[in-house]
Amino acid sequence: MSHAEILREPMSNAVRSDTFEMKLEVVVIPVSDVDRAKRFYGELGWRLDLDYTAEDYRVIQYTPPGSGCSVIFGKNVTAATPGSVQGLHLVVSDIEAACDVLRRRGVAITEPFHDPAGVFHHSGSANLVSGPNPQRKSYASFASFVDPDGNGWFLQEVTTRLTGHIADEDTSFTRELTNWVRRASVG
Repeated sequence: MSHAEILREPMSNAVRSDTFEMKLEVVVIPVSDVDRAKRFYGELGWRLDLDYTAEDYRVIQYTPPGSGCSVIFGKNVTAATPGSVQGLHLVVSDIEAACDVLRRRGVAITEPFHDPAGVFHHSGSANLVSGPNPQRKSYASFASFVDPDGNGWFLQEVTTRLTGHIADEDTSFTRELTNWVRRASVG
């Protein structure tokens, strides 16, 4: 049995009096070779924001195009094991075009894939099918790549944002995702 919990009432842009705005700003990526990682993320076409060195410390910050969140890595930035970060998602509007661009930049990226059950995010590749979602439903097509240390990234095609409510006439999402959202909104 699956379970999904969705915000029942979409919040306006105003922040409620008992909450405050929180934005994900930085993700720390553990790497073994700082210069190799710098070349890799630069070749992705990401903007280099910072390369700071002190005595026994170095931090490099990159920001993907259009992202409000950056990644940092370096020397003595984290005690995490290089390659241990998995499942990071980069949202793109066209999965095939994004894969083509990354391949031209020398990135070893998978072919697009989808979960025929309609909702992907599980470990492993069982039940995944080659090619983007046949109807190109939002949130349903993926591709993946790893950095030189094995930190794992997914591209996810999102053409319509999920708001916690799906109107009856909206066909932007897979049937399974639509059903989960609707069940969560009534119960």
